Amino acid sequence: MSDADPGLFGPGSVTWQMHGDPMMWVAGVRALYLQALHPRAVRGVMENSDFRKDAWGRLMRTADFVGTLTYDTTQAAEKYGARVRRIHRLLRATDPETGESYGIDEPGLLLWVHCAEVDSYLQVQRRSGFRLTDAQADRYIGEQCESARLVGLDPAGVPATTAALADYFDRVRPELAAGPDALDVDDFLRNPPVHALLAPARALLWRRVAALAYDSLPPYAHELYGRPAPPPEAVDRRLRTTGTALRRIPARLRWCLPPGHIVKAMARLGPGSRPAPYKLRRQAAILDGPGRAQQ
Repeated sequence: MSDADPGLFGPGSVTWQMHGDPMMWVAGVRALYLQALHPRAVRGVMENSDFRKDAWGRLMRTADFVGTLTYDTTQAAEKYGARVRRIHRLLRATDPETGESYGIDEPGLLLWVHCAEVDSYLQVQRRSGFRLTDAQADRYIGEQCESARLVGLDPAGVPATTAALADYFDRVRPELAAGPDALDVDDFLRNPPVHALLAPARALLWRRVAALAYDSLPPYAHELYGRPAPPPEAVDRRLRTTGTALRRIPARLRWCLPPGHIVKAMARLGPGSRPAPYKLRRQAAILDGPGRAQQ
């Protein structure tokens, strides 16, 4: 087992430990809300996918992509990335303001999608009680430059620290708007159509997940969507409560759900590769000496 391929990140990475946490599902929905605020990016989604009829499929494909890049072999990750780049090269959309036709693989659009995802994953996890030092948060964002490379971005131009990511959002903020496409995404995520038999589950589970994901957005996103931002402290309490509840579900049960990448990674690398938050706390105690976490 010792010579098995650990993949792009490996069990020693922040990515490996953090992506195994169940709050990643809430973070993924937050990312959809945030990504929809870029008119050109969301138009590319609307024109090239049946989002309303296959939103769950889109979420699962995103989960499969993240899981493959995190836990599968290097070859599998590179192959998946090549497939995504190939598909993106073929797709075009029409600018909702100018009528211009553009490729959805424009670097600026890919960068927005990447940064919205990384920010959502990191914000939701930290606010829900997944403990990371500031140094580990920077490590995570730096590690995710590998994911950016696989979708076609030059890692040298991708934010690699929390400060650089914050600067990026400051720069891109004037381009954002809650246009008709964003409002369609908002409406769908708040009230997705389901079979009558699933309506109770939608009311009990999905709407709570979607509401929590939405509430965890940054203030400017609430302003654009046109609804008052809830007090951050109240959102943090709900995130921590939800995180605590989900983390009490046995990991071996959670990881058996599709797409099952973690179970396969542990079979490949051995039980010592099991993702666990305590491993990051141990790393912090060893590696993040006095003052390191504030750099």
